[in-house]
Amino acid sequence: MSLNTAISRPEADILATNKVLRNTYLLLSMTLIFSAMTAGAAMALNLPHFSPIITLIGYFGLLFLTTKFSNSALGLVFVFALTGFMGLTLGPILTMYIKAFSNGHELIMTALGGTGVIFLGLSGYALTTRKDFSFMGGFLMVGVLVAFLAGLGAMFFAIPALSLAVSAMFILLMSGMILFQTSEIIHGGETNYILATVSLYVSIYNLFLSLLQLLGVFSGDD
Repeated sequence: MSLNTAISRPEADILATNKVLRNTYLLLSMTLIFSAMTAGAAMALNLPHFSPIITLIGYFGLLFLTTKFSNSALGLVFVFALTGFMGLTLGPILTMYIKAFSNGHELIMTALGGTGVIFLGLSGYALTTRKDFSFMGGFLMVGVLVAFLAGLGAMFFAIPALSLAVSAMFILLMSGMILFQTSEIIHGGETNYILATVSLYVSIYNLFLSLLQLLGVFSGDD
């Protein structure tokens, strides 16, 4: 191996990482805007709540297709289909908060602002310190699975206390996921910007909903 090759390889790795980061944040911004548009359309059309079964089938089905075609142009189509669908499921939830609370608009904006601050703060921390958070992967996967199952239990058996505990768990877990996912991009653990975008989008979506639910309980005015 020549000296030039030895020197250029780290530079090539840095360029590749920067490209993944740039493409990820660009696509993430676009999907968040598109998701907000579909949520707004759902609110304007006054769409009813999606049943849990339809939501889960739609989410996991589109997630599977996005993952399957993540290395082709179809992956972009499915990532917008996925985030657009999630926006549609979000619309009726936002409508419910606006109708149920006199300060519903303030709750939504506060949750939105809190989500933005947490995401930007954690992403900025991971980017500037360049710490490796890969050690959190196993713990986060188990935690998300436990929280997801607990959330299903709270939904089907209508247990308010469990639902609040799940929301608090998701705020912590999604914050950890943002650190982990950003670290994976920086250190080359994730080289596909479509998959990176989906991972960050899901974390932001769940973080927003969890914050909104807690705010509704503790700051909502009936």
